[in-house]
Amino acid sequence: MLKTRLATASVLIPLALGAIFLLPLNWFAWVTLIVLTMAAWEWSPIMGFHKTSGRLLYCAVVAGLIGLILYLTPVEQIWQGGRLAAAYLYPVMAAGVWWAISLVLVSNYPRSHCVWIKSRGYVALIGILMLVPAWAALMSLRAIAFELNTYYGSWMVLFIFALVWAADVGAYFSGKRFGKRKLMPEVSPNKTKEGFLGGMLLAFLVMLGVAFYVDIPTHNMSAFFIVSLLTVVFSAVGDLNESMFKRCAGVKDSGSLLPGHGGLLDRIDSLTSALPVFLLGYLWLLHTPV
Repeated sequence: MLKTRLATASVLIPLALGAIFLLPLNWFAWVTLIVLTMAAWEWSPIMGFHKTSGRLLYCAVVAGLIGLILYLTPVEQIWQGGRLAAAYLYPVMAAGVWWAISLVLVSNYPRSHCVWIKSRGYVALIGILMLVPAWAALMSLRAIAFELNTYYGSWMVLFIFALVWAADVGAYFSGKRFGKRKLMPEVSPNKTKEGFLGGMLLAFLVMLGVAFYVDIPTHNMSAFFIVSLLTVVFSAVGDLNESMFKRCAGVKDSGSLLPGHGGLLDRIDSLTSALPVFLLGYLWLLHTPV
């Protein structure tokens, strides 16, 4: 299993880095739209949609909403006078509310499943709140200061990816080596408290490395660590959130596209929460409009 995971990761990481740093903004927008539409395909069975027609319809809704954001505000206009365009900001704010609710639902599962268990519509809406704002946040971060420095936003996105990857790797290996106490057995039986702490520790080392090498103003240093730590915590919430809905739907993996990792959604579930949470923290504590 580990060899398979590493082999898949050795392909995915260069592809992700190439997309983040080499694709023009417009191409990046369309490529990530396709990726999140594929994730919508994998979410639809969790809603109870198993027929191709229903799954395609849900994919069309998600892709259409992302396309609407692009239509309202092209990627070149995401940041206007140092301010984030409303078409991108409002979905991300909605996601912030959703992920706060998700934390409560995950913490109270299985009692909390009564909120959505009888309604496909609720689960469909939750999928939209996961995927569409994640795309909006990703594009917003990628486009930061694009006119001044083509790669500034790329490095910002890479930092978030590195936090999530470090938390995932740290949790996997520390959980395997030291894991004894279950984190949330009703949601994800294989996750342990030791694994969670190991993931937080490795992600914190990434933060220290960035703080050391990047010229972060002293007055922003505490905000940088607060936003980064919240991002890592909510990346775990994103992972547990998907596990919760899969368990409730009787689904083991969202798909089989990525050997050793499950489906595409299994690979990006942490990012769906980490991206909007980081962007909101950045806007609140770190960003100074021009």
